Amino acid sequence: MTPAAVARGQGLFNVVGGLWPLVSLPTFERVYGPKQDDWLQKTSGGLLLASGIAMLAASRDPAGIRHARLTGIGTAVTFLAVDLVYVPRRRIPATYLMDAAKEIAWLACWLRAGRTTPSA
Repeated sequence: MTPAAVARGQGLFNVVGGLWPLVSLPTFERVYGPKQDDWLQKTSGGLLLASGIAMLAASRDPAGIRHARLTGIGTAVTFLAVDLVYVPRRRIPATYLMDAAKEIAWLACWLRAGRTTPSA
């Protein structure tokens, strides 16, 4: 697993995940529970979409991979923190622990991929 592959994988995953509440909030709410503030779900979706696009657009040279890595790790840590803080407080439903597991998996992928980039 290379850092470039992790960047592409997480970037694509974030694009799809970000589009979901923007394109079909009702199906998103069926999985993650009804929301009072639709704007917040759409804002989070838009930011996740932007993160994914940035990761996919990052060049495959060392500087681009560093950018994608920082974006990916920052995004995963942010969503993981929200999940782990607000599920126990019952502000968001326990289904968000699925999201926490996904974010942990992305962090593990970045750790496994290391910091090196393959030669072209």
